[in-house]
Amino acid sequence: MAIEFVIPVLFWLAVVKMLHLAVWPALDRTLGSLAAAAAYPASVLLFTLGTWYLGLSGLPIVLALLPFAAAIAYAGARGFFTRERLRSALTWDLAFLLPFLFMLEVRWINPTISYAEKFMDHAILASIMRMPAVPPLDPWYAGGTLDVYYYLGYWTGGALGLVSGVPSTVTFNLILPTVLGLSVVSLYALGHLLLDRHRWLPVVALFLPNPSAFYHILIGDAWFDVLWGSTRTIENTINEYPIFSMLWGDVHPHVMSFFNQGFLLFLLVFAYLRWGELSMRGRAILCGLAALSLGSMPGFNSWDVLVYAPVTLVFGLLIWWRYGNLRPDSRNSWMVLATVPPLAILTYLPFYLQLNSPGVAGVGTVPVPSAPVEFLLVHGFFLAVLVAYCAPDIRRRPYLLLAAVPFVLAGYPAAAIAAVPLVYLLARRRFSATDTLAILGLTIVLVTELIYLVDNMGETYFRMNTVFKFYLPAWFLMGTASLVVLGEWLRGTGIDRRIPERMEKALPALAAVLLLVAPFAINVDFGYGSRTLDGAAYLYGSHPGDAAAIAFLRGLPGDHVIIEAEGGDYTYYSRVSSFTGIPAVVGMPFHEYMWRGDEGRIGERSADVRAIYEQPTRTVDLARAYNATLLYVGAAERERYTVSIPTDALELIYDREGVQIYQIPA
Repeated sequence: MAIEFVIPVLFWLAVVKMLHLAVWPALDRTLGSLAAAAAYPASVLLFTLGTWYLGLSGLPIVLALLPFAAAIAYAGARGFFTRERLRSALTWDLAFLLPFLFMLEVRWINPTISYAEKFMDHAILASIMRMPAVPPLDPWYAGGTLDVYYYLGYWTGGALGLVSGVPSTVTFNLILPTVLGLSVVSLYALGHLLLDRHRWLPVVALFLPNPSAFYHILIGDAWFDVLWGSTRTIENTINEYPIFSMLWGDVHPHVMSFFNQGFLLFLLVFAYLRWGELSMRGRAILCGLAALSLGSMPGFNSWDVLVYAPVTLVFGLLIWWRYGNLRPDSRNSWMVLATVPPLAILTYLPFYLQLNSPGVAGVGTVPVPSAPVEFLLVHGFFLAVLVAYCAPDIRRRPYLLLAAVPFVLAGYPAAAIAAVPLVYLLARRRFSATDTLAILGLTIVLVTELIYLVDNMGETYFRMNTVFKFYLPAWFLMGTASLVVLGEWLRGTGIDRRIPERMEKALPALAAVLLLVAPFAINVDFGYGSRTLDGAAYLYGSHPGDAAAIAFLRGLPGDHVIIEAEGGDYTYYSRVSSFTGIPAVVGMPFHEYMWRGDEGRIGERSADVRAIYEQPTRTVDLARAYNATLLYVGAAERERYTVSIPTDALELIYDREGVQIYQIPA
């Protein structure tokens, strides 16, 4: 890795570690040996909350570091950071750092902000880092804000970038390594709750491909087709799994939320297993953390809260049942139910009050369900484990298999497959933590076979978002449950005892080496490799005129609105606003239509941009109507429009390598 990127990475890691050290002492009495683990995701969520409210108040977000610094000083003065304690936390430091370095290598090999959703992801990130206000400015809709979208993950990355002094094009490539590191810590901590040995097994859910990937390998597909085809298995849907999302590299809400999903599951399982051992203070801290995690979800990826709000309620009921027999007078037992949901809403209440998204139009019945083979190619690994887990119950009560028949008769065979282990797990009425996670995951995949949320994706892709956004939480729930079952099976059969102790100690080191070598052993550049951490570096080779002009604009002070060519979605157009964060009159139009619907009048803006470039008598007046201050003319604009602008009425402020930037008179 080039030396110029080592210092930004070290600054970034120093900030993350500072946040971790500040929160760890406050969790020690409640979470014990797992406090150092929980402090990683908890501190990032608290930092996000603090910086977000500072942005809402119009204050510098760097002020958020002050309470963290004060907490470290206080804990240090009280002698918390002993050598023994710091040594005990090394396991969690490595659990964060190793996957961070793995993803850092992946992003170094393929850092480009150039395909899929990367233009959008960086546009929002750059907008936040250019002007960290709440709600952030919409980089593709001048005069509008991102109150139409869930942007909190971008805010987290942008705030970390700002306080660590890392530019947005490098910050872009540090976010996913951080998300993966935090996700591994969360699931490894969950493994410590559910397993006595092989506690790393839940982490495998983050790195395991679906069965469809193996199918594509067996039929001889190229590497790219293996990855892409395995995530488009169920017709007209997207069915990503975590390691694909990471390798694909979109810094998108559904990916940035991974660590928070794992963290909330850890908190809920911890509460379920250890509620009776906790003091009132410990219970309050646990409820506060769960509320912070759940309350952050709508801002990170609003689809997640539709899953995890019910998941939280289920665990709240189970805690009340286990520790209070569902008695109304057992107030401490229904504390999770009574406090977490309202506190979660209050945590980011201004976010909800600002939200102006068209949302979904309702719930529909799935007319074309998944084909059974396609369904198994997505969920087959976990379903096989869970069916095997239920095998003794199936032999004892085979008549419960009849529960699948109504789904088959109604034309939903995939739902019938999920119903089999679900019915048997429910019939046990044991509701262990593992069983509950499996039940919840199975319920999600069954329900999404029957109904979908109606959005504006059209008739062909009517359930694409429903499957896409709900299958990932289902993967976390079913995956962790299935892998814990495998761990219990290894312990029960005694297979793990036959592994020599020396080999068992060597396995983690071997796994770490394989993890760090893997990015160089497989093709992860998808033809975009650049060997840098600067996501905009490739522009100097492919679009040198734009590269220099964008560098000029990134250093231009003041509030601006820019006019640039609009050329549809997933194209090189809208690149100036994407790389600078300066709002354009209109950017990728379908994205804006998804967020704003017909009220956004996106087509009218696109027509006005064309008129600005092609009708010189209207250029200045139309530009002023959008409060535009800059007019960009480069190769893309000349290709898209017959450019004819009143240069005598504009001030030329930049002219190099075929790019002109004009100041529009006030």
